Amino acid sequence: MEVNVLNNIITGFQQTERMPVMFLGHGNPMNALIENEFYKNFTRIGKEIPKPLAILCISAHWETNGTYVTAMEKPPTIHDFGGFPRKLFEMQYPAPGSPELARHTQSLVHSADIQLDYQWGLDHGAWTVLQPLFPNADVPVIQMSLNDEMSPQSHFDLACQLRPLRDKGVLIIGSGNMVHNLRRAAWDRIHNEFGYDWALEAQEKMRNYILNNDTNKLINYHEEGSAFNLAIPTPEHYLPLLYVLALRETKDETEVFNDKAIAGSLTMTSVLVK
Repeated sequence: MEVNVLNNIITGFQQTERMPVMFLGHGNPMNALIENEFYKNFTRIGKEIPKPLAILCISAHWETNGTYVTAMEKPPTIHDFGGFPRKLFEMQYPAPGSPELARHTQSLVHSADIQLDYQWGLDHGAWTVLQPLFPNADVPVIQMSLNDEMSPQSHFDLACQLRPLRDKGVLIIGSGNMVHNLRRAAWDRIHNEFGYDWALEAQEKMRNYILNNDTNKLINYHEEGSAFNLAIPTPEHYLPLLYVLALRETKDETEVFNDKAIAGSLTMTSVLVK
């Protein structure tokens, strides 16, 4: 894709059909190597949706003091994990960046001071889901960080300001896990469908709130009781969901897929809004 084409679209010279938005449960980084049902569903979705002109990814694995967007031409693949096979560390996702999209994203947001970043790249919350979606790594990608000083409502409000990107050929992806409590995980059952009672309770309530557009309860998740408190001991894997829900329009359809619990305390639940 010519840079000028993307630049023209970003600066408003032409509109595109409205792009979907997605929350993807990324789970274990090994999902990028093991072509399991989660990987296969990501591949399916990548073939079903329009090919984007660029991607903006909000990953659970980039928390910062302040809000940043990557603005380099060639974002590096970050292997921000340990204890996995060498083959996983050798994987690269050489998608180009888009300084144009980074600057335009910066200009859209008025509720926060967005800074351009030239150091980060694509962490495993981004590239492990992008690889099955767009295996040719031929779509420009930028990441937006999660400001760890902002409230859930502030994250939601920031995300609302990104809505114009959907009409500019930009696919916005939130990557995390709605239920994510590693301290209580049954590691011997990491590849098995299995959830503790509290995890399944939280999963069911979250799914129902999403499908019924009960977004306020998802924003104020800390008021939802003990199952939610166990499911979201820290917010970073949950907050990318709020970015996706903030971008949902009245006429959009919502599909929930990969809606399974693994290792007791994790869910792979993913959401496609189109």
